[in-house]
Parts: sequence; C-alpha cells; structure tokens
Amino acid sequence: MDTLAYRQTLRKLIIARDVALTMARFMREERRRGTLWTNLKGLPKGTINRDMSWAELLEERADQVPEKTFLLYNDERITYRQMDINANRTANLLLKLGGGKGKGLGIFVKNSPRYLDVFFGAQKIGMYAVPLNAELKGDGLRYVIDHSDIEYLALDAELLEPFLAVKDTLPKLKQVIVNDCEPEGQGIAIPEGMSRLSESHTLSSANPGIGYNPQDICLIMYTSGTTGRAKGVVYRYSCTNVKKLGLLSGVFIKQDDIYFTPLPLFHANAMFLTITFSLAAKATVALSRKFSASRFWDEIRRHNATVFNAIGSMVPILMKQPPRPDDSHNQVRYVLSAACPADMWEDFEKRFGLTVYEGYGAVDGGGKVIMNIGTAPVGSIGKPSKGIGKYRLVDEQGRDVPPGVPGELIFKVGSSKGSLEYYKNETATNDKLKDGWLYTGDLIRADERGYLYFVGRNTESMRKGGENVSAYEVEHVIMDHPAVEEVAVYAVPSELAEDEIMASVKLVEGMRLEPSELVAFLKDKLARFAIPRYVRFVDEFPMTSTHRIMKKELEKIGVTPDTYDAQKA
Repeated sequence: MDTLAYRQTLRKLIIARDVALTMARFMREERRRGTLWTNLKGLPKGTINRDMSWAELLEERADQVPEKTFLLYNDERITYRQMDINANRTANLLLKLGGGKGKGLGIFVKNSPRYLDVFFGAQKIGMYAVPLNAELKGDGLRYVIDHSDIEYLALDAELLEPFLAVKDTLPKLKQVIVNDCEPEGQGIAIPEGMSRLSESHTLSSANPGIGYNPQDICLIMYTSGTTGRAKGVVYRYSCTNVKKLGLLSGVFIKQDDIYFTPLPLFHANAMFLTITFSLAAKATVALSRKFSASRFWDEIRRHNATVFNAIGSMVPILMKQPPRPDDSHNQVRYVLSAACPADMWEDFEKRFGLTVYEGYGAVDGGGKVIMNIGTAPVGSIGKPSKGIGKYRLVDEQGRDVPPGVPGELIFKVGSSKGSLEYYKNETATNDKLKDGWLYTGDLIRADERGYLYFVGRNTESMRKGGENVSAYEVEHVIMDHPAVEEVAVYAVPSELAEDEIMASVKLVEGMRLEPSELVAFLKDKLARFAIPRYVRFVDEFPMTSTHRIMKKELEKIGVTPDTYDAQKA
C-alpha cells in the first residue's frame, strides 16, 4: 500500500470512529428531546423529520454548559448562559415593538455579538430572520428589504446612511432598531422614531416562551447576487438543517475547540459551519469584525484558535503576505476550505503548520455536502458519501460526461421539492429542481477513480475557439504569478459570435508587472484559446463581504481605454 493510500485508509478509520461517536451523541440528545424514534425513521433517507431552531439549541447548551465560553470578540467573553440571556432580552424588545410569530426581521448588522442577540432573539418568538449583506446600498438594499416582506429591521448605527437613502421606498417596514452598542457607531445621531438595541438591556432576561409554528419560515438567506438578482433561500422551522449540521460537526469539532471566523455572519459559511458546528459541539467561537490579511494570524494567536474556514481567494491572499518567522506558531489543527488552489494546498499546510480539508456545498444546494478530509487527493473535493444519494455530471443536453470532462453536478431529490425553496420565486425554484434532480450550476470533473474536482460556476463558463473555458481555472493559473494578488476573469462582447476573455488584475503591493509579461507567462500554461485577450490592472475590486468579486460590475465597465489588448500588441 502506497503512502497516500495508507493515509487515506487511516483517515477513513478515524472518521468512522468519529461518526460512531457523533451518532451516539445524537441518539442520546434525541432521546432526551423525545424525538429519537421520529428521526431514526427519516435518517436512512437522509432526512430529519423533527428539526429544531438555532435558539432551541442555544437554550439547551445554556442549560448544559452555562459557564462555558461561547463567544470571543475583541475583549468580550460571553458564556452560553449570557448569550441566551441576551437573546431573551432582545426577544422581549421585539415583543414590545409588536413582533411575533410569522413576522420578518432584517439584520443589517456587521459581525459582533449583537448580531447573534438579534438572530437568536427573533427565533425565540417565532419570527423569521433575513440576514442582509452589510455592503448593500441603493437598489440592491431596497430590493432585498422589500422582496423579503420584513416589517422589522435591526441595523448598525454606522449603516444608517445607506438605509436612510432608501427608507422612503420601503412601505412594508414598520419598526427600525438601531444597534447603538458598537464603538464604530458611537457619536452617530439616531433619527427620531427609531428604537435602540441598548433598550433591551433594561428588559426582562426571562425566556418569553412564545415558540414557533413548525411550517413558518425561520430564515431566508439571500444569494450574493454576483451574477444577477439575489434569490432568497427559505429555511422553515420544520427544516432548518440544524440537526444535520450537528451530526456533521462531530467529524470536525471537539468541545475544547476554538473556532475562528472573520467571515460575515450574514453568510451561510459563518452561520452554518462556524456558529452551528460550535453550538452542536459545545465549543467556542472566536469572531472577528471582518477579514484582514495583515491581522489574520495575529487574531488566530490572540484567541488560541484551533480551527478556521477559508473561502474564495483567502488562501491565495494569505499566501501572498510577506513570510514571517512565526507563520507556523499557532494552535490551528486544520482549515475547512472551499476552492483551495491545488498548487498552493501543500505549501499552505507547510508554511502555517496545519492541515487543509476541502469541502463543497451551497446555501441553495439542498443540504448536499461533499468533503475531502484527508480521504482524497490534493485538489479534490472528495467523493459524495452514500448518504448523499445519487448524483451525475451532465453536459448541456443532460448527457453524462466521461471522466476528465467537466459537467454540471446534479443530485437526485425525487418528487419532493422540499429540498429547496426560493422565496416568492417559483420560476427559479423550478429551474433549480427539474425532473427529480437538483441542478447545482457548478461544473465538476471526475477522475478515473471517481474523485471530484471543482471547475467553476456554470454561469462563469465562456465560449472561445469552439471550446468552453472555465473562468475559475484561468484565474488559478494567473494567480500562480508572484506579482498577482487577486484576479477576475470574465467574458466581454466579441466582434464574432463567441466571447472574448478579459482579466482584471490586482497586483501585490510594491510589485510591478506589464500586461504583455502576464500574457507571456500564460502561454505555456494555458491553451491558446483560454489566454485572455484583454488585461486590465485595478487598484481595488468591487467585492461582496464574503470576499467574492462582483463580476457583473466588471462586465458593466467592460473594455476601457487603459485595457491592454493582446491582439493589437
């Protein structure tokens, strides 16, 4: 048996042990909850018949480990009991303002403990929460607030300006609660008629005991809208996926772990993986206000973090930071990554003294998750487990593709459409769920052994020279250049019937690179048709708070006078 096969076999044995321990914990908790037999009936089909809310899980943990630290944030240390008390007080504030079952609450708040006060508090009285991207402005902000039908909005004082710019176009909104507790919002005048979140500190800490209607909406998570209008993915109280996430957490998180995230809580990665995993394992969350490459490892060391997540271009950005002698001086056991570049994978592990686990999933992916936790080759997202059900990789005509050829990943979901629901958008739901299959929109290729590799979004595939070109793959080759910090590759109109490929590039601070040098660098690394015709250097990218480049904004800008054209060089 070769070394890789031995490591993978050993890892599988460890996972099998952890899964067994997690199942035993799950069964003990379900027996105590009185839902054991109900949920055992659904598990063979991969379903949870009786789910729970995040607030219910918090209440359980506050009763079981009241003095355990749940949250670290700057100099704040909040126990499970304190978190539950804060959520009760926020729930009582919402009740005082007329909130209750079935009503919607938007959360336009940056990372802080107060975000979680509002998130948990809303669920204690059966409301549904709508996390809002803290970078939204103008029509994008107005659209999500209006489309989600929320009547209540909690927002940071520092975000009043973009809200006030659209306030008069939101007739459904009845109450605004301003988070006046953060240092960033001190000194900002709060308009008359708005409530203050600090008012909750004077209210009762008792659980209001309202509960929820199981079929009511618990949460609407809006997609980032990087390629079009944001769509709201619905999670109902009867199907929150909290218990499924709790089962998955047992493979990764231990009770003494400190799970760090600088990712925004309005995003599924931070809320589902970091917060929910930690709650399920009775672990500790270390929360940062936002991602900062220069401060990242200092925050990791400050909190003695043992686990963190990385998405998008975080790994390349961290690798582009100047090396430090203490790079590997940290307590991190592993990083849960999405789209880690294969050529940086092992170098990242060696430099920072950790292990990379690669994962695949999406907020509108029907709860399907694929993981490579040392069980597949570097660069692979792994193989789907048997519990995930049938899957296929198909071309545009719905035909299965052979190994090595990218195809759209689809999952069998049968006749039930309960696996995914877009809020007030039946057309989008039907486009996603067709003939008993869930279409992910992601291009994946399989090798001869069945291991899967992420290629890119279907919507980010370009047509050039009669060939499909993955923006994701071109971007990762460009990122190999030491002077490139970030890059976005996208299609621009061509004089012909196909696309022209354009790359916008941000350089590492202090480094220089000519566009012609970049094109020359790519000539022996990419097929001729995949090399960008246009190259434009930028100082900054339009970004979402999850560090995803908003390509639709770049497409609107198009080819500018300062853009390099390789055909005219």
